[in-house]
Amino acid sequence: MPTSPTTVASAIFAANRARGSVTFDVQMVEGKTRRRQLHESGSLRVRFPSPEDHGLSAMFVNTAGGAAGGDRFDIDVTAGEGTCLTVTTAAAEKVYRSHGPSAAINIALKVEAGAHLSWMPQETILFDRSRTERAIDIDLDATASLVLCEIVIFGRAAMGEKMLSGRFIDRWRLRRGGKLVFAETVRLDGDLGEKLARPAIAKGGLAIGTALIVPGDEALVERIREAAENFGGEVGISCWNGFAMARFCAQDAARLRVDMMNVLARSGAALPRLWLN
Repeated sequence: MPTSPTTVASAIFAANRARGSVTFDVQMVEGKTRRRQLHESGSLRVRFPSPEDHGLSAMFVNTAGGAAGGDRFDIDVTAGEGTCLTVTTAAAEKVYRSHGPSAAINIALKVEAGAHLSWMPQETILFDRSRTERAIDIDLDATASLVLCEIVIFGRAAMGEKMLSGRFIDRWRLRRGGKLVFAETVRLDGDLGEKLARPAIAKGGLAIGTALIVPGDEALVERIREAAENFGGEVGISCWNGFAMARFCAQDAARLRVDMMNVLARSGAALPRLWLN
């Protein structure tokens, strides 16, 4: 039977989608955190700047220049026993508009006994009519520590752009000592401009963020609240199940980024050098 134009178009679309995956782990070598195994494929790469005295920094680079509908990126990172690893990105990740399928981003993080992981990518910028589905799964040993932060921007306000419609699904799962201690799914679909304007959602905010800090207690919460008068946007902080979480919402990304840096500094986290440029 002859191939239909629709089938041909679908095959061409699929062949031109970006695919990328990175899997790596780190281990202790003579008292220092060093890379052990690494596998890269497609458009996703990871680079390791000059190592620190004890810890190690990793930087993701997406050579596709962003994500679009139908693209898929998979990340699997393991911080081995006793290691100290900081992960960031070379630049903000842009998710462009889609005519149908979503861009899929799957992140798996494992932090073994006595290890520390700082997951601090730069902002994710969603363009109008973009469609994104992201999953972050974290497996944390009971004696490990974690600082994880994510910032999402709905349109580039400085460029006069707004995200009026689209889809954003963000699923987080945190297990500590094998026990599920945090589960959340954010689902925004359809008329995002109208939904973000609602007081109970973002009250007109165009940037949101989350910082997850493990371990976290009331002392940490109070230390962060002491800086409340310096926040440019809305920031809420609480703790339960042995971890602390800060929520951010602001009218623009620059203001939220400053608030995030303030909170991370109060938590004792060392910011990646790229955040300071």
